[in-house]
Amino acid sequence: MAIEIERKFLVKSHDFKQESFQKKYIKQGFLNSAKERVVRVRIKDDQGFLTIKGPSNTSGTSRFEWEKEIPLNEAENLFELCEKGIIEKFRYLVEIDTHIFEVDEFLGENKGLLIAEVELNNENEIFAKPNWLGIEVTGIEKYYNSNLSKHPFVEWK
Repeated sequence: MAIEIERKFLVKSHDFKQESFQKKYIKQGFLNSAKERVVRVRIKDDQGFLTIKGPSNTSGTSRFEWEKEIPLNEAENLFELCEKGIIEKFRYLVEIDTHIFEVDEFLGENKGLLIAEVELNNENEIFAKPNWLGIEVTGIEKYYNSNLSKHPFVEWK
């Protein structure tokens, strides 16, 4: 059980790929996407996870998060119970100074969307911003994965 503190940004170029030290394939679905609690099942390469997130604070920067690794076959079976709209993406990890940026390159109906997140120790923590980082979208709900599953990027245009 922990409080997750992160900021979220659009990404304006693919330059992050040259700086990435790791790339993973992620598939995720939502068992519950209510504002009060999000329950997500995720497969990251060959590992399964179940995650519960609470509501965001006013700034959208902090929220409760609980995650547990589960057997891969159980994660695959839980996809049968998920709400409409499965998210698929590649996640790139990029180290900038003392922070790790997670950059998601979305696939499927969210193809073309690039979002970077950086986890922080506190909401006012200073961090270096790479040149490929675009505008901040922290707390803007349409960029939450649970919303992207229902209202994908392809429908925005």
